Amino acid sequence: GCPFCERLRNREAILENGLSAAILDRFPVSQGHTLVIPKRHMADFFDMTEDERSAANDLLRVRRRQLLEEDSLITGFNVGANCGKAAGQSIFHCHIPLIPRRLGDAPHPRGGVRGVIPGKMSY
Repeated sequence: GCPFCERLRNREAILENGLSAAILDRFPVSQGHTLVIPKRHMADFFDMTEDERSAANDLLRVRRRQLLEEDSLITGFNVGANCGKAAGQSIFHCHIPLIPRRLGDAPHPRGGVRGVIPGKMSY
């Protein structure tokens, strides 16, 4: 019943290597929002082996380069992982979001991922 394992079985990867794959987020925060996931099912980022983490990082770099080539308005990225229910994880197959950012896409972007807790983004 894992939706990411299912997407891998359905060959929805837009990029892949031996240990990881990249899929488009079905509920994107911005155009190009991509999820890098290990091919092996595991709960979160901290369950990845060093080889899996390296493979995921390789795909993050490749996808970042692709997005920058496709869209000259991209001027930044958010990259991270939600680990555990308290951190907002809703699918318990490790995934690393790569979210392209464009100037003006948020009124006050300072603080970036700190915005996951209301009132903590600005400092």
